[in-house]
Amino acid sequence: MDLHLRPALPGDAAVITEFNALMAEETEGLALDRVRLRAGVDAVFADPNRGVYYVALDGTTIIGQLMITYEWSDWRNGAFWWIQSVYTRKDYRGKGVFRSLYRSVEQLARTRADVCGLRLYVEDHNTRAQQTYAALGMRQSKYRMMEVDFVL
Repeated sequence: MDLHLRPALPGDAAVITEFNALMAEETEGLALDRVRLRAGVDAVFADPNRGVYYVALDGTTIIGQLMITYEWSDWRNGAFWWIQSVYTRKDYRGKGVFRSLYRSVEQLARTRADVCGLRLYVEDHNTRAQQTYAALGMRQSKYRMMEVDFVL
């Protein structure tokens, strides 16, 4: 495997859209509206304040991704980077793709004075992902996430 990482480019939007749809199907059993999903991906590229995607490639083929969004913490006078839209192609799982993406983002975050930490959310039943995140040094937060979803 010829693994390398980079920030995603607008030309990657179709693959990111597909990976997001596959992730939603696998983890939550959701069939996302592809038109809405593509518009959401494009919106990130149009406004960097919304977030940034990073991709992992084997040669020129995108094999994994994650997105960073931002949550301001007045308590810490810094931003948490939220890791979202995590996906690795099935044929590349267990080969360190996500670990490489995570470590790259973690290293970048640690160099910035305006970033106070990393966060992500994971489905309660997704024990494989929870084990992966724990192995990278993440721990379960004392907070419980609650929401009102107006779309799904």
